[in-house]
Amino acid sequence: MPRLLGWPAARRRERAHELLDLVGLPPARYARRYPAELSGGERQRVGVARALAADPPILLMDEPFGAVDPIVRERLQNELLRIQERLAKTILFVTHDIDEAMKMGDLVAVMATEDGSPSSAARPRSSPPRPRSSSPGSSVPTAG
Repeated sequence: MPRLLGWPAARRRERAHELLDLVGLPPARYARRYPAELSGGERQRVGVARALAADPPILLMDEPFGAVDPIVRERLQNELLRIQERLAKTILFVTHDIDEAMKMGDLVAVMATEDGSPSSAARPRSSPPRPRSSSPGSSVPTAG
């Protein structure tokens, strides 16, 4: 994105090194690596860094940790929470995992399966959001 925005090479390189540091990948070790040389967790971190490259006001993250194992997933979740706190970015985080939603979100919305509209919303520190209906296919069961 910075190249598309016309940033000079030196500024792009400086931003890349800054973001690699931010996501916990030392630039001296990772700046010249190709994707095939990275682990799944390292690739996810690079993906976060790339998303932040042009300093967008909002990030959309659709199932960002769905393809990594549970141990790496937890580590990446914690890292993203640290980054979000540091940068104070708004992140729209899409997941089918209610536990992940409750951990990662400031506000959690459950989407209706019928039309995709918000069915309910709650703050994670309170009770989990419950869908208004318990129709078949609902991604989160109605608490009874």
